[in-house]
Amino acid sequence: MNSDALADLALASFDRMVAATPGFRSRPGQREMARRIAEALSSVPLGEQPDPGRTISVIQAGTGVGKSAAYLSTTVALALALKTRVVISTATVALQEQLMSKDLPALAAVLETPFVHALAKGRGRYVCKFKLERLAGPDADELTEELFGIDEDLLPARSAFTGQLAGEDSERRRGKLYAALAMGLANGQWDGDRDQLAEQPDPRDWSAVAAERHTCTARHCPRYQQCSYYNARSQLAQAQVIVVNHDLLLASLGMKALPELDNCLLVFDEGHHLPAVALAQFASRMDLSGLRWLDKLPKTLRDVSASMGVEPAQDVDTLAQQLKAALQDVARLVVDLLKVSSTGYDGVYRFKNGLLPDFLLEPMGLIQGHAAGLSKVLEALGAELKKRIKEDPSQAVPCSLLYARLGQLAPKLASALQTSSLLLEQGAQPLAKWLQSDSASGLLYVSAHACAIEPGDLLRQTLWSRVRGAVITSATLTSCGSFDFFLQESGLSDNPDVSTLEVESPFDYRSQGRLTVVETEADPKNVAAYTREMVAELLSDLSQLAHGALVLFTSRAQMKVALDALSGALQERVLVQGQMARARLLATHQARVEAGLASAIFGLQSFGEGLDLPGQLCETVLIAKLPFSPPSDPVAEARSEWLMSLGRDPFSELVVPATGIKLLQWSGRAIRTENDQANVICYDRRLLRTAFGRRMLQGLPPYPLSRRVAGVALTL
Repeated sequence: MNSDALADLALASFDRMVAATPGFRSRPGQREMARRIAEALSSVPLGEQPDPGRTISVIQAGTGVGKSAAYLSTTVALALALKTRVVISTATVALQEQLMSKDLPALAAVLETPFVHALAKGRGRYVCKFKLERLAGPDADELTEELFGIDEDLLPARSAFTGQLAGEDSERRRGKLYAALAMGLANGQWDGDRDQLAEQPDPRDWSAVAAERHTCTARHCPRYQQCSYYNARSQLAQAQVIVVNHDLLLASLGMKALPELDNCLLVFDEGHHLPAVALAQFASRMDLSGLRWLDKLPKTLRDVSASMGVEPAQDVDTLAQQLKAALQDVARLVVDLLKVSSTGYDGVYRFKNGLLPDFLLEPMGLIQGHAAGLSKVLEALGAELKKRIKEDPSQAVPCSLLYARLGQLAPKLASALQTSSLLLEQGAQPLAKWLQSDSASGLLYVSAHACAIEPGDLLRQTLWSRVRGAVITSATLTSCGSFDFFLQESGLSDNPDVSTLEVESPFDYRSQGRLTVVETEADPKNVAAYTREMVAELLSDLSQLAHGALVLFTSRAQMKVALDALSGALQERVLVQGQMARARLLATHQARVEAGLASAIFGLQSFGEGLDLPGQLCETVLIAKLPFSPPSDPVAEARSEWLMSLGRDPFSELVVPATGIKLLQWSGRAIRTENDQANVICYDRRLLRTAFGRRMLQGLPPYPLSRRVAGVALTL
């Protein structure tokens, strides 16, 4: 079948789905999106190719377009025709649940060709049956120390006495849990998926039985055939459509846990999250405080070596002592650099231009060298254990247990080696490098960090070089009216294989809403004066609410000032993020509005995206201040510093477009259906008075615009 026929087939699948779904109707923008996807992906050469081409379609689909229906119907039909698979990557659990429980079953009901869909999860969401059997067995006490004690050393001190005060015995709690989990597996009432448990276990207890990569011998494990994780992976292998999240997809690159990206179709929904996820995924951190694992490391290496009848290739006792001493030396220097004072211990110290001071180079080099030496010993022992299991399957149980003991130490050792190496690295583009202290637990925890500063470079090197055919979509991919910022951040600028499409929302913003900018006398940079004036205006607007509203603040301190200023009557109208579980808060808000009461949700930046409050649940969105990111982020600081060294303007290049995207997300909470009527009120006069504010306005929906001065609204 040629590419034109494939494109027609994919678009026909979309039309069939629209026609077969009761109450569902195609929107012009939705069909335009479906056509673009069908035409772009129908000509993608998959698999082994002498000179493979690629296509990446970047599509902003405004709220209400129905983007999931557009990309699912077309990509699934193409995959079935090409006998390949579709991987759909999302940023949130909510969208995963929608795809798995609603959208994909609806598509399966109308397509002529059946298909299987599955949700991919990380190893840590599944139990390791091998470890669970031992921790629920007669040798549990000894094994708990070996398989559980490492991570427990690093728990925040705030939980140290909680169990004692509550009369809780942690060992008894774990014993009961492991026995119950083992029983559930044995009688078939549980499949080993943590998310299927009625009650989620304490993360400390779960970590001891989780199917982590470092403790897993994979096919060499004596319980491989019954492994919950590998059984789930085998189900993935049978699925034509796989739903995953951005984090897991990036973490799985090159590991064959998911389909090879050059031989499948790929969709990134909520694609605006990709750059931030990439930075977080490839960042590195090492702990400089919780070092008791280093006291256990040499004994573990010696015990495993002795059990195997071999001698460690190096003096592990001396290396571990030297590594611990070097980490402690750096920790002491860190405390000095952070200028720990009597008023608080929390702080961040960033190394300017990614350059470590001379006095840190030697101890950091020692950390790198000692960690490398210990890593070689650990890796050699692990490789030998796998070799022995392969050669003599009767040794699978003891060797797998030894491998699990090594695996508990591997992540800490790897982080020390990787982070110290990055901190010592000097390249043409600097890394963000910083030290951080945290005393929230009652004890001082110190850590060192290193991270790339440009997500686009990471994605270009690790992701896009593997991809043949992809769709990136979201309601917020443009900023200030352009795709330029997203393309830069995602590593797709100046890429000839990339096309862009902006599909407008079907909503009539000119008749369904209004944007009002309140012009305060105080400059928003004068935080105290501005906040007082903003709160006064906010209270006046809250007093006039008829139904539901969402109030978004840029800081907890700002929100507290507003809360403290509420009268008794207004307090009864307000629900606050964090005062109860999110689902319960939203249900309470809905119940109030449906009962005819006014209700306002006070939220921080995380409530500015993903909330779906249609109709009277959100007739007004009130924005306390333009949502600039906190200026203290070390990665953003390092990147700004580097851009300024090149004579460029980070505020114009980075800060303004990033804030423009957030403002679009925040204002997008207002109108969610074609019947909604809603107003957006922003109390930050800079939206009208500054050039950067007017840039942000260009990226917002075409609301009728007015300004309010001294209580009087003037149409613009």
